Amino acid sequence: MKSRHYLRPVFLALGLIIVLLIVRFFLTPPDFGIHGRNFTYGFFRLSNIDEWKAFTVKYKGQQTCAECHPENYEEHEKSKHRIIQCENCHGPALNHPDDPETLPIDTSRALCLRCHAKLPYPNKRGQLPGIDPQEHNPEAACSECHNPHNPNLEE
Repeated sequence: MKSRHYLRPVFLALGLIIVLLIVRFFLTPPDFGIHGRNFTYGFFRLSNIDEWKAFTVKYKGQQTCAECHPENYEEHEKSKHRIIQCENCHGPALNHPDDPETLPIDTSRALCLRCHAKLPYPNKRGQLPGIDPQEHNPEAACSECHNPHNPNLEE
């Protein structure tokens, strides 16, 4: 009589695969699949397209800001901060300008220190002028001395 101890793990693996396929059948949405002639876009859920179309856009981009704030936009475009989007500092313009109070201006040191705190190790931010927050006017907001739209100009 030959020992067939290797069959037990094989049957166990096959049983697990069958259970996983059954669970997958019941959990996969009916509109999930290829939905086309090829795999160009891979598998996706067809109803997801309508969900993304209905998704409210939070960030509107710098051109939207420039329409109502041309003076700030032009000053910003001439500065070293021109690569930074307005909404990185001012927050998402979701309901602005319909509700101007929804876009508060953040003048905290923490906002500027995200990029301008001197780091004690080599980093990609090395070209940015960094400050020691404990030494450089620790009690003052950066915007009291520096214009955030054009940081080269001191106020």
